Amino acid sequence: MRPELKKLLEKQQYRIVGEHSASKVCEYVKKSLLNKDVCYKQKFYGIKSHQCVQMTPAVNYCTNECLFCWRAMDREFNDGMKIKKADSPQEIIDQCIKNQLKMLIGFRGNKKIDWKKYEEAQKPKHFAISLTGEPTIYPKLKEMINCLKKMKITSFVVSNGMFPEKLKDLRPTQLYVSVFAPNGKLYKKISRTQIKNSWQKLMKTMDALKDLRKKGVRTCLRITAIKNMNMIEPENYAKIIKKASPLFVEVKAYMNIGFSRLRMPDRSMPEHTEVKKFANEIGKLCGYKIVDEKRESRVVLMMREKDLKKRFLDLD
Repeated sequence: MRPELKKLLEKQQYRIVGEHSASKVCEYVKKSLLNKDVCYKQKFYGIKSHQCVQMTPAVNYCTNECLFCWRAMDREFNDGMKIKKADSPQEIIDQCIKNQLKMLIGFRGNKKIDWKKYEEAQKPKHFAISLTGEPTIYPKLKEMINCLKKMKITSFVVSNGMFPEKLKDLRPTQLYVSVFAPNGKLYKKISRTQIKNSWQKLMKTMDALKDLRKKGVRTCLRITAIKNMNMIEPENYAKIIKKASPLFVEVKAYMNIGFSRLRMPDRSMPEHTEVKKFANEIGKLCGYKIVDEKRESRVVLMMREKDLKKRFLDLD
C-alpha cells in the first residue's frame, strides 16, 4: 500500500491489515456500548451492533469511483481491479478482531459504558465486509467467508455486482448488491466504472442473486437514493427487483459526508419522508412493502409478505 494512502486512512481511524485489508470501529459499536443507539442492521435483522467488526479485504481496490461514495476511492487512491498477492483469510480475520478489541480498550475508562455489552464485544459475532473497496476483488473471499462460518461469525458482504461470476460461488450470511440507477446510462454516470458493459454485468448479477436466494443465501438490494439524480423511474427499479427476487430491499438516503462532499452538493440528500415515498412507489410495482425504518439513518426495509418470517437471523 502506498504510504500516502496508508497515512490518510490511519488519520481517519482505519487500522491497516496486511497488504490490502483494513478495519475500522463503526460509530454504532461505540454508541451501542454507551446505550445511545444501534445500527439499523440490529433493528432490521437482529444482529448486535457492539459485536460487529467493520472491515474490508480490498481497501484500495474498486471497479467503480461512485459519485456518492464517502471513501477515499477517487483515481489517485484506487489501485485497480486485481490484488497480485493475496493475504491469508484467517490472518486477516484474526488481525481485524485484534485491532477492534485494541480500539475498544479506551471505553473501560468511560463511566457510562454498559459492561455486559463490553464483555460481549470481546467476542465478535458479525463481520460487515463493506468498509471500502470492492470485496470480490479479493481472490480468497470465499475462503474468508468459510473461515468466519467455522468461527460461528456471520458475514454481511456488500458488493457493487460487477463480478457476477464470483458472486455465484459465495455463501455469506447476507449478500448486498448496490443498485443506484434505473437504467444503464445513469448507472455509468453515477458509478464512473472501469468495467465495460457494466449494466449488462449488473443484470447478470441480478440473475445470480435469484439463484443464490434459492440456495439459502439472504440477499438484499441496496438502493442509494440521491435527490435530483436517481429517484426516478420507479417502474424500472421494480423490474430489477423482480429480476433479482431478493429477500430484502433497502432504500437508503445518500448522505453528504466524507469525500463525497467534493463531488456532490448538500442538496443531494433526500429527507426520510422522501425516501419512504420513493420506496413506496417502487414497492407497489413489485410486491414489496415497507416493514421497518430507521429515521435517523434515513433508511427503510422492504420485504414481500410471504417472506416476513425469514427477516431475523437465527443467531443461536
